[in-house]
Amino acid sequence: MTFPDDERELVRACLDGAPGAWEAFVGRFARLLDHVVRSTCSQQRRQASAVQCEDLVSEVFVEILRNDAAVLRGFAGRSSLAAYLAVIARRVAVRKLHRMPVVPAGRVVDDVESPRGTSADPAAAASRKEQIEGMLSLLDDSEALLVRLHHIEARSYGEISRLTGLPLGSIGPALSKAREKLRREGA
Repeated sequence: MTFPDDERELVRACLDGAPGAWEAFVGRFARLLDHVVRSTCSQQRRQASAVQCEDLVSEVFVEILRNDAAVLRGFAGRSSLAAYLAVIARRVAVRKLHRMPVVPAGRVVDDVESPRGTSADPAAAASRKEQIEGMLSLLDDSEALLVRLHHIEARSYGEISRLTGLPLGSIGPALSKAREKLRREGA
C-alpha cells in the first residue's frame, strides 16, 4: 500500500512541530481512536464510563507522542495511517484496561470514577467534594481548573477545550499529569 501524500504531509508537519499540525491530527483521528477504545472495551468485556473512555483515548495520544513521537516516526506506510493508529490504540487500551478495576456488568460506575453519578448519601458526597477541594490546593491554578471542570463539573474534553482555549488533544495528558502530581503528593 502506498503512503498517501496527505498522510505523509500530516505526519511530517506533526514531527516538525508545524503550527496547527497536532490539532489537525487530533481532529482527523480522535473519532477513530474513540471508536477503537470503545470497541476494545466491549471486546474485552470491560465496562468503562465515558470519562474512562476519554482518558483511554488521551493515553493513546500520549503514547503517540512518547519518546519524541516514536509512533509517528515508526510509521512505515505499509498500511493506512488510520489502520496503524487503530492497532496502536487497541494495544494501549488493552494494556490500560487490564490495570483498571473490573466493574461488573450492569453496575453504574460511582461518582469517584464518573462525576455524573449520584451518591445515595448526601453527607458522603459533601465530604468527598471537600476532600477534592483540598486536593486541588496542591495543584497550580491551571491544573486545578482542569481537574475541577472534568472531575467535579463533569465537563467533557470538548467543553473544557471550548472553555479554556486549550487544544483538545492536550487536555487528557494535562489531566493525567495533574492526577500523577496528586498521587505523588499523597492526595
